[in-house]
Amino acid sequence: MSLQYPPLAPAIAVRGAAKAIDFYKKAFGAEEIYRLIDPESGRIGHAEFTINGALVMISDEYPEYNKSPELLGGVSAKFMISCDDVDAAFQRAVEAGAAVVFPLTTQFYGHRDARVRDPFGHEWLLSQKVEEVSPEEMQRRWDAMARK
Repeated sequence: MSLQYPPLAPAIAVRGAAKAIDFYKKAFGAEEIYRLIDPESGRIGHAEFTINGALVMISDEYPEYNKSPELLGGVSAKFMISCDDVDAAFQRAVEAGAAVVFPLTTQFYGHRDARVRDPFGHEWLLSQKVEEVSPEEMQRRWDAMARK
C-alpha cells in the first residue's frame, strides 16, 4: 500500500482508540483504512480513517508523547464536518452516544450548526450551509446581534 497524504490531516489521541474508531463509524460514517497495534502494550499506536473523504489519524494516549482531552481537561481544537443533512447527522451522532454541546441552530453566517462532544472528549461541529452570506453581511448581522 502506497500512502499519499493530504496537505493537512489531524492526528488525535484518545483513551480507547479502538472504541473511538467504532464510535466514529457509527456517529459520522467513518471508514477505517488501517490500524497498527503496539506489540508491547496492545494499544493502537497509529490508525487512519476518513470522514466524508477527509483523513483523520488516531492513536491511543501515550502520555509521554501525546495526551487525550481527558488528560488535558479539555480541547484546544474542534473538528467541523460539512453535512448535506445536518439534522440527520446530528441525530445519528447523538444516538451513537455524542453529548450535545450546542443544539442545532441556524446561525447568522448562513449555516445550520450543532456541536457535539464524543465520548473521548473531542468536539465536532456539524454544519450545513443553508444561505449564501457575504463576509460583509455576516459582520452586519454579528454587529446587530451584539447590540441586542
